[in-house]
Amino acid sequence: MTVQDFWVLSPEISMAVLALLVISVDLMTRSMAKVATVAFIGLSVPVILTLNLWFGWFGEPTVGAALFGTVEADRFSLFFKFLLLTVTAGTILASAKYIASDRMKDYGGEFVSLVLISVTGMMVLVSATELITIYVALELSALPIVALAAIHRSKRGVEAGTKFFVLSAISSAVLLYGFAFIYGYTGTTQLSVIMERLAVLSSEPGVPFGSYAVLLSVIMIFAGFGFKMAVVPWQMWVPDVYQGAPTPVAAFLSIASKAAAFAVIMRIMYTAFGDPMLMQDWSGLFAILAAVTMTVGNVLALSQSNIKRLLGYSTIAQAGYILIGLASVPANQVGATFAGAGPQSVMYYLVGYAFSNLAVFFAVIAITSRTKDDSIEGLNGLGKRSPLLAGLLVFGLLSLLGMPPTVGFMTKVVVFGSALNANLTWLAVIGVVNTVIAAYYYLRVIRAIMFEDAKDETTFGADKPVLAAAGVAAIGAGVFGVAPFLLLEFAQSALSIIPGS
Repeated sequence: MTVQDFWVLSPEISMAVLALLVISVDLMTRSMAKVATVAFIGLSVPVILTLNLWFGWFGEPTVGAALFGTVEADRFSLFFKFLLLTVTAGTILASAKYIASDRMKDYGGEFVSLVLISVTGMMVLVSATELITIYVALELSALPIVALAAIHRSKRGVEAGTKFFVLSAISSAVLLYGFAFIYGYTGTTQLSVIMERLAVLSSEPGVPFGSYAVLLSVIMIFAGFGFKMAVVPWQMWVPDVYQGAPTPVAAFLSIASKAAAFAVIMRIMYTAFGDPMLMQDWSGLFAILAAVTMTVGNVLALSQSNIKRLLGYSTIAQAGYILIGLASVPANQVGATFAGAGPQSVMYYLVGYAFSNLAVFFAVIAITSRTKDDSIEGLNGLGKRSPLLAGLLVFGLLSLLGMPPTVGFMTKVVVFGSALNANLTWLAVIGVVNTVIAAYYYLRVIRAIMFEDAKDETTFGADKPVLAAAGVAAIGAGVFGVAPFLLLEFAQSALSIIPGS
């Protein structure tokens, strides 16, 4: 490896070193408080290194490619690294009490280190510009999650880990076949070279993507990543894994895995299949999947009685909303002044969803750690028992629903607006209808919190770390809703994968 390679990969290297440091602290002290403290403070190193690559405090900003052109530290990847590091910090902070509990005291260090290793893989994934590197990084990010889902070794936990492992293996195999098809057709694994080869290879008139081989490759590639994004019909694992896995793992999985998958699928589509004619083909595919995904997620959420399963179906529906932005390609934006409106809406939505969903999950962590009940009925009367936690949970749910002035409202406005600009009015209408459907199950939970009578009226509070994590997430959901330009400008400056943006 050259100095350039180390420089480009400095955030990932520091994360891997931090994971080893956490294990060492756990072995030497057996103190989960010290493990969590070292991990949380240690995250400042990859954050600083990522900021340095963005601003160029030392050396050149966004210094470019490394490892023979297989990874790149462009602003697009750095945007998602900031998001992944933020989610990781929140997850570790909210997990402080969980890893110190009697149930986890022997596995707390492993829990934190597995989270850090998984994020290391995700950070490489969002930077990868070559198919083999993408696959290896995907496996590095996925395998630790299998262990995390089953780490407390309960019956539900083992079931969750097994389901995630089996379905993840199948999706990875499908993805690998998709990569093999496009490699066989173009003779390269470099994303940018794939686009160059597709431009000169002969195409069959009337065939989507100009070739059945390319069509099959795109379908299989999206199927592989559709598992990570929780997109229908690859979403069947979500409710069971969310219910069976520890709540901090479900919170981490709902944001980090989804964000990394959307980042890499955006890079693949815009870098390898970014020709305007190809864009229009995959735009239609994503539009149909968006409509089906948000409808299935919202309809199935209506009958749920467990808050974690409900949030699982909610995250499926949210993936459908995000797909609207992915379907809103520049090739369809006739007369648009900014070609990157669709990708920008995806990036804004992912960050807004991260803050909203983390506020909800962290509040649920604090509540269920005291009540030992993750049913919706167990939230009855929470407004009287724990007003602060109830307020944080209600605010997060309202943001997921899309009520002003939360960030959830503005993310839906932006993503639906990108669909209108891309001549996908029908898709925006379906999105609005689904928002109305979602109001039923979100408001049902809020009604239980604020208006139902509790069986046990004992009051309780929350531990400071998880309360701080939930509070920061809720503040983010409020600030970025009132001042959306802060994130929109940040996202626009990161759209290096969009030509002319």
